[in-house]
Amino acid sequence: MAIRVMLVDDQVLLRTGFRMVLAAQPDMEVVAEAGDGAEAIEILRSTSVDVVLMDVRMPRLDGVEATRRICAQPDAPKVLILTTFDLDEYAFSGLKAGASGFMLKDVPPAELLAAIRSVHSGDAVVAPSTTRRLLDRFSPLLPSGTREPLHKGIAKLTEREREVMLLVAQGLSNGEIAARLVLSEATVKTHVGRILTKLSLRDRVQVVVLAYETGMVRAGGGAG
Repeated sequence: MAIRVMLVDDQVLLRTGFRMVLAAQPDMEVVAEAGDGAEAIEILRSTSVDVVLMDVRMPRLDGVEATRRICAQPDAPKVLILTTFDLDEYAFSGLKAGASGFMLKDVPPAELLAAIRSVHSGDAVVAPSTTRRLLDRFSPLLPSGTREPLHKGIAKLTEREREVMLLVAQGLSNGEIAARLVLSEATVKTHVGRILTKLSLRDRVQVVVLAYETGMVRAGGGAG
């Protein structure tokens, strides 16, 4: 079954370009387009979508708030933020709002397609190390440590799961975590899955964001 994609951008020309790239793929289908976040939310009420390509700077309702509202819904589509500048503050806000990653608008077509497939399969498309750099830059905006009492799910993690969560937040891949903790990669993947379930998180990107918000990791990537 084809991946159902929605394009949200106020620039018609840009949407046209993305649509042409996606239409050439046998496993993808552009099922909807919107010129701003408000229109996107309205369309999603009646259209089934798997992945939303979301611009951030749009009239009426920007992509960050639209992402927040979309991701708050049950069985929400995955959202991939599109930004003009690397480490944009909007990308930071989009990740906090629930996006599964961000891409630059001038990304090569092959990378965009790979990102859509990754998001659809449940993975985050931003390397945790890239997310960490983003959060390092904007960490002064985070209420460091203030969400610890509010996110009681962390207390439910085992000692090993806390170890794995910390390493995920520091930007290590499953393979690197396996080598560090002398575990199999499959075991690490299982731990990551349990962490996501216990903390009600969508993907590894949100693990990184939460680790910063709760003070587990501080700017610079060190443990809190």
